[in-house]
Amino acid sequence: MSTPPPSLSPIHVIGGGLAGSEAAWQIAQAGVPVILHEMRRDLPSSSEAVGPTKVRTDAHHTDGLAEMVCSNSFRSDDWQFNAVGLLHAEMRRLDSLILSAADQHQVPAGGALAVDRDGFSAEVTRRIEAHPLITIVREEVAGLPPQDWDSVVVATGPLTSPALADAILELSGEGQLSFFDAIAPIIHVESIDMDIAWRQSRYDKEGPGGDAAAYINCPMDKAQYEAFIDALIEGPKAEFKDWEHVPYFDGCLPIEVMAERGRETLRHGPMKPVGLTNPRDPLVKSYAIVQLRQDNALATLWNMVGFQTKLKHGAQAEVFRMIPALANAQFARLGGLHRNTFINSPRLLDRSLRMKVAPRLRFAGQMTGVEGYVESAATGLLAGRFAAAERLGQTLEAPPPTTALGALVDHVTGGHIEGEALGKTSFQPMNINYGLLPPMETPKIGDDGVKIPLKERGRAKKRLMSLRALADLEGWIAG
Repeated sequence: MSTPPPSLSPIHVIGGGLAGSEAAWQIAQAGVPVILHEMRRDLPSSSEAVGPTKVRTDAHHTDGLAEMVCSNSFRSDDWQFNAVGLLHAEMRRLDSLILSAADQHQVPAGGALAVDRDGFSAEVTRRIEAHPLITIVREEVAGLPPQDWDSVVVATGPLTSPALADAILELSGEGQLSFFDAIAPIIHVESIDMDIAWRQSRYDKEGPGGDAAAYINCPMDKAQYEAFIDALIEGPKAEFKDWEHVPYFDGCLPIEVMAERGRETLRHGPMKPVGLTNPRDPLVKSYAIVQLRQDNALATLWNMVGFQTKLKHGAQAEVFRMIPALANAQFARLGGLHRNTFINSPRLLDRSLRMKVAPRLRFAGQMTGVEGYVESAATGLLAGRFAAAERLGQTLEAPPPTTALGALVDHVTGGHIEGEALGKTSFQPMNINYGLLPPMETPKIGDDGVKIPLKERGRAKKRLMSLRALADLEGWIAG
């Protein structure tokens, strides 16, 4: 970090979620002052602050920065064979605040990187508050930022305040694009029946912490599964009539919506029984298995993996207690449903994430059309670096499209533009995946000169793409 020139004016970042926190960190680390605006606040009643002392959103529960409102998982940490693990590696190489805090507060999760969400948020908040070049302002930016804010990163996330969202969409000339997102329940560990459940990661895969038994597995036989499916489909759902036209994001479907798509859907999704063996009866395969993942460092709270739901709160406990190991489950948090919003980024943003009609505004996070905690933080990292370079009079191109970071930029600034002639676009939120990176020829011969078995060639190709990505990232950094 260098000391900024006295005349260097600050960059404003709107939103203290994962993307905004990462953007603010990257800007400050480049030696540029930054003002981070976060509307959530929980001030003492004696505070002299103007306005309400408590401000929340429909999904947030605290005023901490980088609060994780859905899952506590950053998904796979395997950089060789998983695109999100590759994105982790790239972000670590670029001094990501989010990945550093996640590594410090990780909890066992097999091959995934999961965190104690409260410890993680507290760590991000502590580091942001301690940075000498970052000023946190607890206020809502209602409408477009003032004109004298000549460089702004908008990272307000899927729960952007209506005033700001309306102003942005009016400026863009686009209609609003939205989708539903859901939250999974969290259970107190002492209420789980461990005489029925057991600890094991799928295929005994060790995670970053070396734990091969990171999940609690709750088995079901066929009759129990069928009854559970019936209850899911018949249970009362939360309905939002004004939003009925809004689609779901396929990567975060409510479990009852998946059940409605076919009775076997869950057995091939979050309840698949593969890679797991019940130690009490190893010769009998469970018909379906519900997995619980550790949610805090004390291991007192566990979340239901893939069990996002829009069931009404009164029905959730009744339905989920039909899972035998959860018959007496006590819920620390029930599931919920909220609305996500994103802009038509391929039309609106350039490759440095600036709004074409208003270049002083950059966008980061889920509002750009990426989906997932890591992807959101990654766009914050890039937007922060782009903004800092511009303020310092430097030119910074986007990372190569062969990298996971560059592939995300390509997706949000040029992806899925078919139908332009009809004035339409198929642009939808996207997680990072190898399909976004330029393809490579599938290898047939390994480094040792031995022919690679056909079933292993896909993994070998992913590893080559990951190695290419990290090498190209180093070239981008050096350049």
